[in-house]
Order: sequence, then structure tokens, then C-alpha cells
Amino acid sequence: MISLIGLPGSGKSTVGRQLARRLQLPFFDSDHVIEEQLGCSIREYFEREGEVRFRDIEAAVIDELSLKPEGVLSTGGGVVLRPENRQNLRERTQVVYLNSTPDELFRRLRHDKSRPLLQVADPLGRLRDLHAQRHPLYRETAQHSVDTGRPSVSTLVNMIVTQLELMKT
Repeated sequence: MISLIGLPGSGKSTVGRQLARRLQLPFFDSDHVIEEQLGCSIREYFEREGEVRFRDIEAAVIDELSLKPEGVLSTGGGVVLRPENRQNLRERTQVVYLNSTPDELFRRLRHDKSRPLLQVADPLGRLRDLHAQRHPLYRETAQHSVDTGRPSVSTLVNMIVTQLELMKT
């Protein structure tokens, strides 16, 4: 199993789908699995029940998905906040950190209303805070890191495949 971690908007779902297609593996998006289980959007659940309840559900889904024998798993941006998630991902999967700067993410996400953590007066400031808080946790969890910057999705997929192949040798 290959897991993708990173801040919201770093490309985990988009790159994950392409990577799974390239490697001919099943694709799992933990956020979609959570929404299917909840029967509503993460944003709705987040607003109604709060972040702690959401993180409990997320941890159970990550525990389940990280046990699958093969595939590509796109995780939610805050998955690394729980120590058990970091441990399960690191021990059970090959973790790739899609590293993006807050400014790059803001450029991509400035019109996206579906991300609950960015519905604040200063979304760029929020992204900078999230990066400061989570970057060390992403680094701790990942065996591989790819700077997303400006490369195309196919270039990012090639970079990830190259890193994974180098680990095999």
C-alpha cells in the first residue's frame, strides 16, 4: 500500500488516482470512505459534531484502509495529527509526502468552499499555520517526499514511481 499525505490542496486525490492507474492498483480516498460511512459531507459533519469526533472516525478508517494488501491511499490533510494514524501509515504503507508551500496551496484553493478548515477570514494565514503545525508531522511520517510546486500531475506521478523503485533496490 502506498499512502499520500500533505496539506489540503496538495494534490493527494488527483495524484493518487493517477498513481493508482499507472501502477494498476486500487485507489482509496479516506475522505470519500468517511463521507460514505457518515452519509453526509465531511464539512457538514465537522460543523455539526466538531473536529474531535471527526478525527475519531478518520482514525478508524485509516486503521482499516492501511491494512489492505495493496493500493494507493489518499488521506485527509489532518491525518497526521493523531499518533496512531502516523504509526499505522508508517508501519503498514509506503508514505509519500506531497509537500506544498502555503502560498502555492492558497493559489489553488482560494475559491474552494468545500474545505472546512479554510472557511476563515484569512485562509492564507490559516494555511501558513497548518503548514507550521503539520509539516514536522508529515516529515516524521513519510518515507518519501515530493515537492509539488509547479510540476504537472504526470510529472509528480513519475517522481513518486522513481522514488518507490529506488527503495526496492
